[in-house]
Amino acid sequence: MIVCVLDDLLFSVKIKTVAKALGADVYFEREASRVVDTVRNRQPGLVIFDLNGSRPRPMEAIAKLKADAELRGIRTLGYVSHVDGETVAAARQAGCDEVLARSAFVERLGRILTSVR
Repeated sequence: MIVCVLDDLLFSVKIKTVAKALGADVYFEREASRVVDTVRNRQPGLVIFDLNGSRPRPMEAIAKLKADAELRGIRTLGYVSHVDGETVAAARQAGCDEVLARSAFVERLGRILTSVR
């Protein structure tokens, strides 16, 4: 199970399409206020964040996950515009385990989705 925290329709469709082709179990959460509860209830092996997303407030959600003793061990991965060094630094500060440029995320999406079973 993978939880994706994003509100970008293009990336949602891209992830859903690849996940369906690979048989990966993916759930999308678009509301920042529900991320911790969603992760607690679904117990994913990975949480993917669009770090440039505004509505899900990714830095806040990552920090809350990493502050929770039961959830901090769940792997987090964020993707970001490759020119946005400030957001990369903020994600790492919040506790994001891995940060990729959008292009690298798209290139590796199949491997990322199949790495969690």
